[in-house]
Amino acid sequence: MKKVPATDAIFARLAAVNPAADADPTILRLSVDAKAPVLLGCFSRGGRSRVPVDALDHDFRTVPTVTPLGVFLPAVNETYLYFIEGPVTADAIADAIELTWQRVAPRFPTVQTLHLNLDNGPENHSRRTQFMQRLTELVDTYHLTVQLAYYPPYHSKYNPIERVWGVLEQHWNGSLLDSLATVLALARTMTYKQVAPIVQHLQRTYTTGVKLTTKAMAALEARFEREPDLEKYFVRIAPLVA
Repeated sequence: MKKVPATDAIFARLAAVNPAADADPTILRLSVDAKAPVLLGCFSRGGRSRVPVDALDHDFRTVPTVTPLGVFLPAVNETYLYFIEGPVTADAIADAIELTWQRVAPRFPTVQTLHLNLDNGPENHSRRTQFMQRLTELVDTYHLTVQLAYYPPYHSKYNPIERVWGVLEQHWNGSLLDSLATVLALARTMTYKQVAPIVQHLQRTYTTGVKLTTKAMAALEARFEREPDLEKYFVRIAPLVA
């Protein structure tokens, strides 16, 4: 029997679980990802503007950057954009998920499970100890189940949040992103499917390299339900039973 390629198996499973999540009033699906860092300065970015704009024709790598981190809710076409001046770490991604849930929870009283679509980035894959610990803490704090559903390597473009990034790029193309204030203001005036995003600057300084010991991760791993044959891509974390 011919073995099914892993990518095909992952997409087949995604094609089943994502619509099921959207159809279930007790589940809320969140699409999560970070965009490439944005250089803050008077740099030419290849776009067009209605008015003449003077810009530098090359990048200086010593300038500050800001990175957009997004959470998109496909069921209601809402986007929550968080802008980070430092590295996008496991803690930053977990914070974005938690902040989004805090914002929307009152509107979704029947939701008992968060279904997360993510790519397999180094800070948020299902073997990243700090990320999995933060999700487990979220599960226990809010008494929610979390279902992780990852896109396979090199296929993150299918994650719904990627469409938001395309619209954002077109929206501020041709503008000089010369300051954090400019970036935030332009992001707030974007719309995706006629809905403007909620925009927030995360001022916390995130530390890279935070991780659990092997022993601590082994104890945490005992709580995870990993899908057979697709253990890296589909994981369920349930709250502790009192």
